[in-house]
Amino acid sequence: MLIKKFSHIGITDISLVGGKNASLGEMYNQLTSKGVGIPNGFATTSSAYWKFLKENNIQEALENVISGLDRLEYSNLALIGDRARNLILKSELSKALTESIINAYNDLCGDTDMAVAVRSSATAEDLPDASFAGQHDTFLNIKGRDSLLQAVKKCFASLYTDRAIKYREDKGFLHKDIALSVGVQLMVRSDKGCSGVGFTIEPESGFENVILLSGVWGLGENIVQGTINPDEFYVFKPSLLKKKYPIVQKKLGDKKLTMVYADEAEKATTLNVPTQKEKQETYVLSDDEIITLGNWALLIEQHYKKPMDIEWAKDGISNKLFITQARPETVHQNKDKQIHVEYKLLEKGKIYTQGNAIGSKIKVGKAIILKSPNEAPSLTKDTIIITDTITPDWDPLLKKVGGIITNKGGRTSHAAIVARELGVPAIVGCGNATEQILNNETITLSCAQGRTGYVYKGNLSFKEREIDFSGIQMPLTEAKLILADPENAFNLSRYPNDGVGLLRMEFIITHKVKVHPMALVKFNQIKNAGTRKEIEKLTKNYADKPAYFIDQLSQGIATIAAAFYPKEVIVRLSDFKTNEYANLIGGADFEPHEENPMLGFRGASRYYNELYKEGFALECAAIKKVREDIGLTNLKVMIPFCRTIEEGKKVVTVMAENGLKRKDNNLKIYTMIEIPSNVILAKEFAEIFDGFSIGSNDLTQLTLGIDRDSEIMGKLFDENDVATKKMISMAIQSAKSTHTKIGLCGQAPSDFPEFAQFLVDEGIDSISFNPDALLQGIENINKAEQKHTTKKVTEISD
Repeated sequence: MLIKKFSHIGITDISLVGGKNASLGEMYNQLTSKGVGIPNGFATTSSAYWKFLKENNIQEALENVISGLDRLEYSNLALIGDRARNLILKSELSKALTESIINAYNDLCGDTDMAVAVRSSATAEDLPDASFAGQHDTFLNIKGRDSLLQAVKKCFASLYTDRAIKYREDKGFLHKDIALSVGVQLMVRSDKGCSGVGFTIEPESGFENVILLSGVWGLGENIVQGTINPDEFYVFKPSLLKKKYPIVQKKLGDKKLTMVYADEAEKATTLNVPTQKEKQETYVLSDDEIITLGNWALLIEQHYKKPMDIEWAKDGISNKLFITQARPETVHQNKDKQIHVEYKLLEKGKIYTQGNAIGSKIKVGKAIILKSPNEAPSLTKDTIIITDTITPDWDPLLKKVGGIITNKGGRTSHAAIVARELGVPAIVGCGNATEQILNNETITLSCAQGRTGYVYKGNLSFKEREIDFSGIQMPLTEAKLILADPENAFNLSRYPNDGVGLLRMEFIITHKVKVHPMALVKFNQIKNAGTRKEIEKLTKNYADKPAYFIDQLSQGIATIAAAFYPKEVIVRLSDFKTNEYANLIGGADFEPHEENPMLGFRGASRYYNELYKEGFALECAAIKKVREDIGLTNLKVMIPFCRTIEEGKKVVTVMAENGLKRKDNNLKIYTMIEIPSNVILAKEFAEIFDGFSIGSNDLTQLTLGIDRDSEIMGKLFDENDVATKKMISMAIQSAKSTHTKIGLCGQAPSDFPEFAQFLVDEGIDSISFNPDALLQGIENINKAEQKHTTKKVTEISD
């Protein structure tokens, strides 16, 4: 059999048509009935390839050529690849194969010569431990019989690209055992629309509850090559399944270039043309289209029962979406999810540049700036290559180096995919790496600080440790996390935990929103022209300025709530002091000057005050969006610095007016215990709120009368002080008497085992830790619970 139509191909046909074509046929037959758009097509078989070699008598010649490969240094890889490809390109397709291809093309296109995509599919391709990403050639917009036949032969020859030869050597595949099938698929005119890729897991952390979609205008080769930074969309699977709004995060890429097909007069087949400014600032997909692709990706994952790497395209003529490829994700599914290697920088340094972090490692090495792989000197694992962008031609080099840094590229670029597969840390899409970093200087590449990677000057010290989560037993007392940065959420969700006891909203406002909420509500009152211009720039894609605040804040909160779903995540409403609020863009126009902001206009007092009430409404709207639109009802809300019972009632009323009514849709409202009045009147506060969280820093400050920021008084500031512990004990006992849940957020239980013992003995319900203190905190709680149990048994015996 020389040809098989997609309608007759299934996933069991890998040995006949390769992984790529087998997957296309499988989806065409099994998923089009469920609404997934798959362009029709056909494939040449492995039998056709073997017959092609036999009829041209070149199989033995190919084996002889490959036998001459230098398998130590691969010094003659380019020469060997060129000879092998020429053997194929100089050979002829048989009459039988030619007729079979033309007949299948006629059946596919009817009376009109239609454009097709001609894709290579190796018989060992897209296996769970090998993606073969970018190793073989694809030819797009092929029209007419002669062009099609020529493209088929070029696909055969691409089995011996330099990168494919090296890839098979690295993976242990025997060259003579691999055949090449050619898929011929109706062309999706994404050159007039958009295209991209997607993963049904988060590609860095392996977090399984989100789908990452990336997209660019025009042909998707710009994503693969990393030529430009694409748009990115994170889609939450549980929200998809519940028919809720599932988009938890959107990131606008620059999309400076659009790849289109060249005119026939051009020598090149494609051209990269500048993208119109308006389109650069517009997402390539609407929300409805993102949701459609998210649903399709989920259907594909469910069908294959494993995480998948997909390619999608939107036809700019018909405006229809299609899936053009799907392969198993190869990096995370074979990893032991209980083993985690943690990297941590131990010092700060000068930042040269930053971009998308690929992996979570830190690497110190010598920077080598390259314009092409042909320039490469002798490379070692102590080499970090710096270049503009990386294409599949670079692949033979990448296994030799310790790190990769590029100006261009996103999380789904070829550089990112190969770096993950090889376990090489990479930072892609820096924009200016080749300008900021000097050739041959020592640099530190850090991917250990969330989804943003940083390049530092010099050799910075760091530590590395392997953690086996399977050996960690969770205590009866809940061990939760204190979080602020959404970039770390997916990775940290893998740690043993009982949820998030404190989500600090301030970090998201400072780093993601950047603008004071009242400066958005009352934009026309801003006096400074520079400030107005800065706000206009940030909010240019929004119908109104307050919508910007709601959208940006909700994305940050939703990312963390999604990462830990369905575990409880408690978000604390904004607790900036007036001097901190004033530092936000536009903030100076709306904040009073205070001599002692620590004890001034902060926390609950702001939320019902006319100076901030409209800004607080935006915070409530963001939380409501996360809970109701996205469906993340695991998100609870906490009020900071609530001084009096009356103030507590006012805040709860204002929240209800803004759509956050206590107990509606299982909404729980907690308050911080951080003021002596909270402890003294804890039973009364329990009638207003659903739970308490002890803020040990502020409670210590106000119990001892010590400014916690004072360097002079620092030695007297002690959470272990008898008076502070007495306050904590009183709060816990009051909470127990009213059956109110109570926890503590702070460093002391991880730093001091005796403090953890005190909290356990008092009967605390939960303790929340900063991420770097979580594991030590769990250990301290476990030891404390063992001692507590032993003590109880002894008391009973006595």
